[in-house]
Amino acid sequence: MMKNYLDSRTGWLLLLLGVALVSCNKDNNSTARLEVRLTDAPGDYQEVNIDIQDIQVNAEDGNGSGGWQSLNLKNKGVYNLIKLTDGLDTLLGDIQLPVGKVSQLRLILGSNNSIKVAGQTQSLPLTTPSAQQSGLKVQIHTDLKEGITYKILLDFDAAHSIVATGSGKFILKPVIRTVVEAESGSVKGLVSPVASRPAVYALSGTDTIATTFADSTSGKFLLKGLAAGTYTVSFAPKTGYLPTTKENVSVTLGSVTDLGTILISQ
Repeated sequence: MMKNYLDSRTGWLLLLLGVALVSCNKDNNSTARLEVRLTDAPGDYQEVNIDIQDIQVNAEDGNGSGGWQSLNLKNKGVYNLIKLTDGLDTLLGDIQLPVGKVSQLRLILGSNNSIKVAGQTQSLPLTTPSAQQSGLKVQIHTDLKEGITYKILLDFDAAHSIVATGSGKFILKPVIRTVVEAESGSVKGLVSPVASRPAVYALSGTDTIATTFADSTSGKFLLKGLAAGTYTVSFAPKTGYLPTTKENVSVTLGSVTDLGTILISQ
């Protein structure tokens, strides 16, 4: 929701206070968001249907621990790759992960895979080799930074992923190219004194683009999910402290802009 900062500061403070009581803002500075999307290079088929049952990522946090974690799938089931050509893609799922490394992605396919060859009216089974039923692994090797949203695009090459056998059967041996892109930037810093506990706003003109609270223990804050551009960062502290602003804060995709220590006066 877009609001004018001067007209809505009190309302935002009440809203954010409610959010802060639930979440305590404790994980804002330690996670990144990962999206997985699917697209297709054109192939000479009417349909190429793949049955996606699970997507897992192998992530490692800053302490060296981690393992396979499943994404929150938007729709579990069959996707027709031919509908995803010419630059189209679809969101398969997403996950919030600790800052660290993501090394691999694993695509778990079901048994309902099929193909429709040009000139035919009925779909034919698309067999998945047993070696792939435990999961098709894709290398991604990406470092995750705090507050950044990343998109992993799975470019499924249908033309080279279908193997026709001499008996008129078809085997699915997926050829997938991955593209990893940062979709946003973020702004971080800390306030002093911590007791000022300000609401923090990223403003573009008079529009509020992102909001958060400075942490009640450390004074740290993180404004995440920001498009590339220049922002004004405003601080609205609790009663007894004076509002302050930071002008011309530059945000770039895949980067965290550090404002350092912001002094809040009384």
